[in-house]
Amino acid sequence: MGNFLKKFIKNDEGTTAIEFSLLAVPYLMLTLAILEIAIMYASASLLEGATSSAARMIRTGELQQSGIDPESAFREGLCNYATVLIDCNDVMVESITLTSFGDAASYPPQYDADGNLVSQGFDAGGSDDRILIRVAYRYQMMTPFVGPLLAGSDNSRLFMSTIVLQVEPYDFAGAGA
Repeated sequence: MGNFLKKFIKNDEGTTAIEFSLLAVPYLMLTLAILEIAIMYASASLLEGATSSAARMIRTGELQQSGIDPESAFREGLCNYATVLIDCNDVMVESITLTSFGDAASYPPQYDADGNLVSQGFDAGGSDDRILIRVAYRYQMMTPFVGPLLAGSDNSRLFMSTIVLQVEPYDFAGAGA
């Protein structure tokens, strides 16, 4: 019996498999967390780029002069840019005309009981107006066990992009008029 015990203790076959089985779960969790965070930040960056692209239509006066509903045109411009990772049906937008840039602080975002942005309306303003544009999107985590660690019990995070700009003077008399 003593000889069998000595052979069992000295036997190292299968050690690598046991060590790997102990480290496989934490390694897999860490890998999935890295992928989740990368996709989450890519979505946030995509929302920022889409907001900037759509806000350019307001800044240049293209949206105000188009003759169609400004909010619909803004959403269309936003969704044309954000075609991947963001569901445009879940995007909340608001645009507020300000009297000065200092007034931006007096329009904090309003949230409902679930933590979603409540829009204060959409006013694209006019020539030389100062505009506060806010776009919000609730990002749903993809992994059920990493999401609650990064987002909380509802497995989501609210991304918000805010731009304050001055509309270019687009209604001027042309040269030679």
